[in-house]
Amino acid sequence: MTKAGRLLGGLVLLLCIICVGSRVCAQERVGTGEPPVSPQERASLAIKALQSWFEPKTGLYRTTGWWNSANAITTLADYTRATGDRQFAGVFPVVFAAAQKTSPGFLNDYYDDEGWWALAWVGAYDVTHEQRYLAMAESIFADMAASWDDTCSGGIWWSKERKYKNAIANELFLSVAAHLAARSSDEKEKARYRDWAEREWKWFAHTGMINAGLQVNDGLVIGADGKCANNGKTTWSYNQGVVLGGLAELYGQTRSAKLLDEANAIAAATLMNPVLIDKNGILHEPCEPDCGADGTQFKGIFMRNLAALDQAAPNASYRDFILKNAESVWSAMKPPAYEIGTSWSAPYGKVNASTQSSGVDALVAAVAVGSR
Repeated sequence: MTKAGRLLGGLVLLLCIICVGSRVCAQERVGTGEPPVSPQERASLAIKALQSWFEPKTGLYRTTGWWNSANAITTLADYTRATGDRQFAGVFPVVFAAAQKTSPGFLNDYYDDEGWWALAWVGAYDVTHEQRYLAMAESIFADMAASWDDTCSGGIWWSKERKYKNAIANELFLSVAAHLAARSSDEKEKARYRDWAEREWKWFAHTGMINAGLQVNDGLVIGADGKCANNGKTTWSYNQGVVLGGLAELYGQTRSAKLLDEANAIAAATLMNPVLIDKNGILHEPCEPDCGADGTQFKGIFMRNLAALDQAAPNASYRDFILKNAESVWSAMKPPAYEIGTSWSAPYGKVNASTQSSGVDALVAAVAVGSR
């Protein structure tokens, strides 16, 4: 590098030190030969892009759906907690008021949708410590719990039509119960939520939805004789992820090493699953490049929950996987938009609020695991 180039590079670095984290500084550092943009700066650029889709009037995100918006709020809460950057904390009360115009109490016909919103409000509570958010999560959980019955010997239904018992609704039920147990200040309530989480996991682990390869299939088929069995449907990444976060949270309440063993077995099998992980170690969904409105969200959910498991039981392979995928996400983010597509390696595919929040989950996970 020439003397002039070194001086220019030094000036850029000095300016960036003065205004660390700003969009302009991060842009200027890219391609200058200076140290790479930090994980926190990457997440900041990506979350700002995500918020460009936020609509205050509805409390939701344009270009994506109801449950996806719940995940975007969880992503925002995780970002705030991991980075300490509170510039978007004002979004939570806006969503709390406006989104209920769509579904009062964040209840609808789908128990998995309700679970996503319950976790979103747990996340908002963790950031703000406002009791109303935790109370909302508790209210949502009560509606979910009311769907538990003896069909398939237990478990909650996917929807209020009560025709399908699947993995994601029950994994979310486990996770919400465990999160509420960890945050309740009332010992009786704490024990009640913990009992629900343990009851759910005991049932889930014996349903057969976890297949011989230690991967979670989509759900159960209910036979004419009333017996239930694994339906053999797709092992989506988010079904491998939510259970990890739920078990990690429940471990924090029980300190049962067996819970971590079971979570680690699913995580290890996922990282070796050729349907989900390519030869370069990058996470993909079987539906790529066209994942519709739902599949675009799945990968980030897995990354978020793998990071939660890593916090409970640090594992170098989890950390390496998260950092590698975050690096791949970052490599596709180009100024000035810093958008993230459906796929995390080329060709990247379409971009919307769902793909963006999913990718932000990977970047925030990198901040979380990189800080230890």
